[in-house]
Amino acid sequence: MEATAVLSRLQKQCSKAEYCRADVYRKALKALDGDAEAAAQVVASLVEDRYVDDVRYASAFAREKAALQGWGPVKIRFQLRAKGVPESAITAGLAEVEPAAAADKLSRVLATKARTLEGDPQRRLKLLKFGLSRGYEYEAVEAALKEIL
Repeated sequence: MEATAVLSRLQKQCSKAEYCRADVYRKALKALDGDAEAAAQVVASLVEDRYVDDVRYASAFAREKAALQGWGPVKIRFQLRAKGVPESAITAGLAEVEPAAAADKLSRVLATKARTLEGDPQRRLKLLKFGLSRGYEYEAVEAALKEIL
């Protein structure tokens, strides 16, 4: 496929949803049959025209995962790093998540899980592991457990 056609297609995709620079580069590289130089030019054009912005992507990703899936900052940071988002953009994106809303979400998620573990002798340990696996810091999980148990 020609670079201008790929650019046009990616502009259309990027106008409908947020993508990070690394995702768009992979899409362009695949569409251009591995032509790295042309793919880099396509991505540069998309970034210049503000179709792609890693900070905007990280912010949207962090807000969505925190609000809908109940992920904590550790898990969000890990997933954004895996997508190739720069650390500065990750930090800016995580700043968009309200700490009070995240703490409230953690409490609700742990309370729901606690109801399924009624009578379990390892309830506290399982809830602690569950909170950590959701991407919250140990101190935040511990504080939420004190409220619940």
